[in-house]
Amino acid sequence: MIIRDRPTGLRLFLLLRGSVLPRILPSLIVNIVIATLVTISHGDLFELKITLTTIPFSLIGLPIAIFLGFRNNAAYDRFWEGRKLWGELVHRSRSFSRQCQSLIAAPGPALARNGLGDTRVRMIFRAIAFSHALRDLLRQRDGDLALQALLQPDEWQTMRGASNKPDYLMMQMGRDLRLCLQRGEIDACLASALDSTLSAMTAAAASCERIRNTPIPFSYTLLLHRTAYIYCFLLPFGLVDSIGFMTPFVVAIVAYTFFGLDALGDEIEEPFGLAANDLPLDAICNAIEINLRESLQDDAIPAVHAPINFCLT
Repeated sequence: MIIRDRPTGLRLFLLLRGSVLPRILPSLIVNIVIATLVTISHGDLFELKITLTTIPFSLIGLPIAIFLGFRNNAAYDRFWEGRKLWGELVHRSRSFSRQCQSLIAAPGPALARNGLGDTRVRMIFRAIAFSHALRDLLRQRDGDLALQALLQPDEWQTMRGASNKPDYLMMQMGRDLRLCLQRGEIDACLASALDSTLSAMTAAAASCERIRNTPIPFSYTLLLHRTAYIYCFLLPFGLVDSIGFMTPFVVAIVAYTFFGLDALGDEIEEPFGLAANDLPLDAICNAIEINLRESLQDDAIPAVHAPINFCLT
C-alpha cells in the first residue's frame, strides 16, 4: 500500500511510484504512435480513406466508462472488504489475548517467560502464528520460519504438512480450550465466549479465502478490456478530420484514462498480493504480534513496519 502525502503542482504529473502508468505505458505509447501516424496520413490507409465520425465514439464511450466504473467499484469492494476482515482479525486477536489472560485460571499471570508450557501463553502465541499463516496462505507462499518459535516442536512439524495451516492452528486452539475445561481452569460459559472469538477469527479467515479464490468473472473483465483497447486504437480515425494535429494529444488523454481504469481494476481486484496498491498484510500481522507480545510482557517485541520508498507491504 502506498503511504504518502498527496503531491501538488508539477510533482502530481511526474510521480510513478504507486501509479498505474508503468503498467500501461507500452500500450499507451503504441496508441500514441498510431494516432500520430493517422494524423500525418490524415486517416488514409494506402489509397483508402478510412472515414469515421465522432458519433460512434460518443455512443460507445459513455457505456465503456460506465462499465469500467462499475467494475472498478466491484474491485474496490473486494479491496475494502479484505481490509475490514483484517481489521476484524486485529480486534479479535486482541480480545482473545485479553480473554485468555482474564478467563483461564492459573497460579500466576500469563507472561512470555513462562514459555509454551503455560496454556495461556501457548494459545496467544498461536494466535500470532495464525495471522502470519493466513497471510502466507492468501499470498500462496511457504510459511515463515519465524513461526517456529511461536509453536511447540511437534505442532510446528505437523503444521508444515497441513494444506490449510490457519485451520490447523484453530483446531489446536479448540483442543487446548477443551483441556482447560476438563482441568477445571475455565467455566463452561466463559469457555463459550472464548470459542466465539475463535469462531469469529475463523470466519474472517474463510471470508478472506473466499475473496482470494473467487475473482471477478473473467469473461466480464475480458469484454471490457477488449472494448476499451479497440475504442482507443480506433479513436484517432474518428478525430483526425475534426481536430487535426491535436489528435495524438486527445487520444493520449483518453487512452490514459481508459487503460488506467482497466489496469487499476486488475490491480485492486486481488487485495492480498504484493503489488504497490495491495493491502499491507505484513504490517497488519506485525501490529498483531506487537500487541499480543506486549500483553504478555515479552521482551522480544519486533520493530514496527515502516514504509520503504513510500510502500508498506
